[in-house]
Amino acid sequence: MTFRDLALNSQNIYINLNEYSKYETEVTYRDFRFAENIKTQFPAHNIERLAPIVTNRRLIKEPEEIKLMRTACKITNAAFKRVLNFVKPGVKEYEVEAEMTHEFLKQGARGHAYQPIVGSGKNALVLHYIENSGECKDGDLLLIDFGAEYGNYAADCTRTIPVNGKFNDRQKACYEAVLRVQKEAIKLYIPDNTIDKVNKAVFKMIEKEMIDLGLFTADDIKKQDADAPLYAKYLMHGIAHFIGLDVHDVGGKFEPFKKGMVLTCEPGLYIKEEGIGIRIENDIMVDDEPVDLMADIPREVEEIEELMRGE
Repeated sequence: MTFRDLALNSQNIYINLNEYSKYETEVTYRDFRFAENIKTQFPAHNIERLAPIVTNRRLIKEPEEIKLMRTACKITNAAFKRVLNFVKPGVKEYEVEAEMTHEFLKQGARGHAYQPIVGSGKNALVLHYIENSGECKDGDLLLIDFGAEYGNYAADCTRTIPVNGKFNDRQKACYEAVLRVQKEAIKLYIPDNTIDKVNKAVFKMIEKEMIDLGLFTADDIKKQDADAPLYAKYLMHGIAHFIGLDVHDVGGKFEPFKKGMVLTCEPGLYIKEEGIGIRIENDIMVDDEPVDLMADIPREVEEIEELMRGE
């Protein structure tokens, strides 16, 4: 079993090998078969899981790991710029995916770090849409959640662009609301913060933006059910997760941030009634001044529109 095999099995770190019988299936899990085989071969030894040690080592990235992740982000950037030159009304979502795949392999990546989301129009409202079979239509937004894998390390990026190359006024207002929130949220990626704290802060930020967009009023918030906040209708997912060897890497929502950890920052806005689905996602390294590993990937409205015009 290689180091990568051990690392990728770290989600089982809280399972005590001596109590694994409670998890028995008709065919015992491979990890448990391996463990029992080792225990049988070396009965005089005390066998413990390596996963807790490996997990802690994975949380904080070494400079060599950051270098690989920067390369994955650089390749992801190249794929996005290729997409900006390709997308127009009438293209299929799977054609957009193919353009990204081509660029990833051309640039030396292993391919996609995960199954990409290419959702146009109403498909952008489906959080884990992976069919990528629809047609990109004039007037619609296209949400693409994608990232290259390079040297076993993942990039995780989301961008939202207008299919016809021009945001309409409502789309622009919604997009810039999400972008403002993301820029403020990135400032929270500092030591001793947590995903839970980031989520709570960002939900308050996006709530204000939703009021300004006319989705509900401040009075509505005063009357809302605390267990069913109004913002959750339009943003129903968390803002961050750890990233590294896996796109959803080890580390929980209450794990204190430390320098060298890398997490995503991905606020979104989903208005079903208007067919608007927007998410903007960058990979951020925790530091006293957070480091945006995707700072070079276009996200400003004007920059996206210029690139789509070929300028």
